[in-house]
Amino acid sequence: MTDTYDVAVIGGGPAGYVAAIRSAQLGMKTAVIESRGTLGGTCLNVGCIPSKALLQSSEVFHQAKHKVEGLGITYENLSFDIKKIHAHKDKVVKELVDGVAYLMKKNKIKYFNGLGTLLGSQKIAIKGEDNAEISAKHIVIATGSAPIEIPTAKFDHKDVVDSTGALNFAKVPKHLVVIGGGVIGLELGSVWARLGAKVSVIEAADTILPMMDKDVIRTMKKTLGKEGLEFHEKTMFKSLEKKPRSIKVVCEKAGETIELSCDKMLVAVGRRAYTDGLGLENVGLVAEKNGKIKVDHKFQTAVPGIYAVGDVIDGPMLAHKAEEEGVACMELIAGKAGHVNYNAVPNVVYTWPEVASVGLTEQECKSNGMEVNIGKFPFTANGRAKCMAETDGFVKIIADKRTDSIVGAHIVGPSASELIGELAVGVEFSASAEDIARSVHAHPTLAEVVKEAALGVDKRSLHS
Repeated sequence: MTDTYDVAVIGGGPAGYVAAIRSAQLGMKTAVIESRGTLGGTCLNVGCIPSKALLQSSEVFHQAKHKVEGLGITYENLSFDIKKIHAHKDKVVKELVDGVAYLMKKNKIKYFNGLGTLLGSQKIAIKGEDNAEISAKHIVIATGSAPIEIPTAKFDHKDVVDSTGALNFAKVPKHLVVIGGGVIGLELGSVWARLGAKVSVIEAADTILPMMDKDVIRTMKKTLGKEGLEFHEKTMFKSLEKKPRSIKVVCEKAGETIELSCDKMLVAVGRRAYTDGLGLENVGLVAEKNGKIKVDHKFQTAVPGIYAVGDVIDGPMLAHKAEEEGVACMELIAGKAGHVNYNAVPNVVYTWPEVASVGLTEQECKSNGMEVNIGKFPFTANGRAKCMAETDGFVKIIADKRTDSIVGAHIVGPSASELIGELAVGVEFSASAEDIARSVHAHPTLAEVVKEAALGVDKRSLHS
């Protein structure tokens, strides 16, 4: 007999497993189907979590080597063990993946280990470790994304790698060439640069992090440059030639040929929506040119009863955005008021210093014809930052000139990923810069820089 569910979610990543949990909380009989063989998706297994574990290890080593002497601390024979760094990373991943499996059991969600293929608007075939055919009143596609491979740099998963390969180098590369100056390229490039690699970043656009605020970009070029990353902007990657002990990388800038020699290459030019084997054609769904699935404001596809959330639909490919969509989709299916405010979705780059932003950039405001007031305050004037010897960067708050409501915020500095939360809440609730400025912030804290930037919107920062 075919098992029947209220909701079946295809994909066990952040969008899928969170959607399944919310579905079960709302009293719906729920199944989740994952072909990877482990829950957690790209984020937990080969993305957000393992990369942050490597970043943490490399940050601690870099700080011990270059910064703590100023705090009165010295080391003798400072070193690292790459096997132990990887062991820590793998331990963190396993613990979190096991935690997701526990949540499936706790919420009485049926987990199928196999590839889910649509047979109809309410039927799914599952092939893999678990073989079954199930039916569901509502099917949610949450199959995530995969790295983009370019024809002139095919992955061999040893020397020419995607982001997964760059998490698992057995030794530190002598020279790592990164194709793509976006978030993934800069984060993984930072890991290996801190551990001793020469890192060259090739970016076809005018600048690294092209979607970020220009003030952020200027600061990040300077700080990452100090860590040893070199940038080749406005540079097109053309080809590579694998030699016995090296890779020759050929690029072009302003009509001139540039050649680099490296031992490892990371291709990080973006990700594509992953719908391989999903059987969209079986239900009459056609992916758009960018591979994504079109949905309406309730995450409904063109086929009634089939929904899509996360990386397979429009919007930034961010785990937290995917989770919120999974929750909202389930609440809408249950007749509740699910909603995602995309203006309040933060974006973070986990380099050091970190970068975090929410809302509009100054350039977007200008292109939209919006008149704004801007407050900007540096970490150099903050007591806690000075105590930490982490004074690079700033907080920048952009407020509508007419209403004083916060429309954008941008942070470069220590713990930017944590500080942005206050401003994301501010955007969510249409807070004014004055609301932040009037809120009492503990002293001494990094959060005082947020308050000072909010005061600066009205040109009344106290400590500058």
